Amino acid sequence: MEALVEELYRLNKYLSDAGVCSRRAADAAIEAGDVMVNGQPAVMGMKVSAADEVLFKGKLVSNVGKKQVLIAYNKPAGIVCTAEKREKNNIVDHLNYPERIYPIGRLDKDSTGLLLLTNQGDLVNKIMRAVNAHEKEYIVTVDKEITADFIKQMSAGVYLTELETTTRKCQVTKLGPNKFKIILTQGLNRQIRRMCQELGYRVRTLKRVRIMNIELGNLKEDTYRDVTPEELKKLNKMLEGSKN
Repeated sequence: MEALVEELYRLNKYLSDAGVCSRRAADAAIEAGDVMVNGQPAVMGMKVSAADEVLFKGKLVSNVGKKQVLIAYNKPAGIVCTAEKREKNNIVDHLNYPERIYPIGRLDKDSTGLLLLTNQGDLVNKIMRAVNAHEKEYIVTVDKEITADFIKQMSAGVYLTELETTTRKCQVTKLGPNKFKIILTQGLNRQIRRMCQELGYRVRTLKRVRIMNIELGNLKEDTYRDVTPEELKKLNKMLEGSKN
């Protein structure tokens, strides 16, 4: 009779898959002595199994083999994209999802639309790292009529005074007198609002409608759905070669 072989996982991947942190943050935590395995300080590169006791900053981590979660949520205004418990409108408490998940990136408190949430740390990094240049699409209304010059300047890249950087070239399409669509491949802090402000416009509404191949569609506000197997398959294909 063959002996049962425990499946082994690299410790940083174990922590990432558990939704604790990214692999990079896991490596830093291991080096800092914040990770214990079976009562001993963890070492870089070590492997663990589901039978091992892993502590991260004193808390037990034990969800290898747990279902991997990726949901699409239509965020209403007023909800804050943080897991910080001190924020009364934090998204984690608001959703009260049965497993530990966290948002992939952010939407401003006043912004609405598509937000992905997951328990997979590597997925967060691959989608959000600017170097990977993955598309995110938004519908925006502003406080005055949009001109051809506004579209041209937004598309070419706008210097953001507060951040001391120029945005990447992007796709901008006028949809109405005060409405436009913009597709970004980076995610600077309050980027669209800052871009508009630099050009003398003020954002009235901002809704994200797509992240890569995942679309908001007709998902009702303040509800979520599982990303479909077909969407996930295509997403993983698009993420091949992305840095985490």
